[in-house]
Amino acid sequence: MVPLPLIERAQGIYLWDEHGNRYIDASSGPVVSNIGHGNERVAEAMARQARTMDFAYSRLARHRPNIKLSERIARLAGPGFERVSLTSGGSEAMEISIKFLRQHALATGQPRRRRIITCQPSYHGGTIAMLGLSGDETLHPFLDDFTISSEKVPAPFTYRVPDNHTPETYARHCAAALDEKITELGPENVLAFAVEPVGGLATGCMVLSDEYVRSVREICSRHGVFLVFDEILCGTGRTGRFLAAHHWPDALPDLVVMAKGLGSGYTPLGAVLMPAALVDELAQRTGFNFSHTYNANPISCATALAVLDEYDAGDLVRAAEARGKQIRDALLAQRGELSVLGDVRGLGLVMAVEMVAEQAARQPLPAAFEATERVRVHGLDNGLMLYSRRTAGGKYGDWFMLAPPLTISEAECEELVARLCATLKALAAEFRAGPW
Repeated sequence: MVPLPLIERAQGIYLWDEHGNRYIDASSGPVVSNIGHGNERVAEAMARQARTMDFAYSRLARHRPNIKLSERIARLAGPGFERVSLTSGGSEAMEISIKFLRQHALATGQPRRRRIITCQPSYHGGTIAMLGLSGDETLHPFLDDFTISSEKVPAPFTYRVPDNHTPETYARHCAAALDEKITELGPENVLAFAVEPVGGLATGCMVLSDEYVRSVREICSRHGVFLVFDEILCGTGRTGRFLAAHHWPDALPDLVVMAKGLGSGYTPLGAVLMPAALVDELAQRTGFNFSHTYNANPISCATALAVLDEYDAGDLVRAAEARGKQIRDALLAQRGELSVLGDVRGLGLVMAVEMVAEQAARQPLPAAFEATERVRVHGLDNGLMLYSRRTAGGKYGDWFMLAPPLTISEAECEELVARLCATLKALAAEFRAGPW
């Protein structure tokens, strides 16, 4: 296939390669560049902090950028998320969340609580431990007897559901599967259920239904199991709320894990949001004994504060909801002319487009066609940078991420949709022409 372009510079929603070709960053890389590229105010904040104080280790000292950023995130997150632990990225933040809950279980006399439940499919990070929590059957040969894997329950898909199910009945089935799994393992042995409220590439931006969220909240509460929302990708305003969890205020999780958009590509940064009662209880009993070198790095904290200033200045959380609707509506309006367009799903500006061979039957494209790679190449030909790769061997379908920077304008959305329609038409023509 086509090699990766060599990018020389970036500004706003655009990237330029060594030959001067311009691309729309249609997926913000791996859904990270929330405030767009080349922001001078953020760059200056980074440089200013580096000149003032470049590093202070969180186990030995405190510093104001950490305090200010933690307070600001907690204020945006609202009640139930008063404490914030800052990390170097999403995988590390997920690990910190599990370590925290495990230490809390030990400190409160519940040493048997060690089992973690996640969805099949799902994705929770790239470290060996987090790959074990993720749900991808193609990783079994790599992970078998190499790490401890989580227990898995089915993800509540809404586009492709088993025969004799509707999306609503399947959501109830999947919630019941969680209840059954906890009962099977013994509630006293289960520590947490971790789930993506809006998925990423593993599920093609599957959005949890209201009923499913409320059901798993009730199930976890009844069994004394912690509910963890992995918002590494969908948090920080992408869904039209600061937290995706805010879409379900009556069924909030116990912990939220964030990353990506907090640093918006300018710095690696993740965060774990926790309730004060839980953190303060552990602080009084044993304290928390785990950290990493770059936890709450001063330059990263200052960068994130500047990023959040850009959110305020551009009203980007509200913009995410409006621009996401614009793109989704425009694509669906042209669905009749786009034979490979199966589904457009997500919330706000975190979406995925599922590709199909036939729309009415929702028939997947053949594996031999390598749709995720071919759409990436057609995207490049039409001035789009798309995050697209096959997951789970294509078992659940083929899709690509559609998640441009939250700074995208109405006119830029129109340009993106036009380029994407040209990309999908070229993909459809190649599929029809065969052989591949």
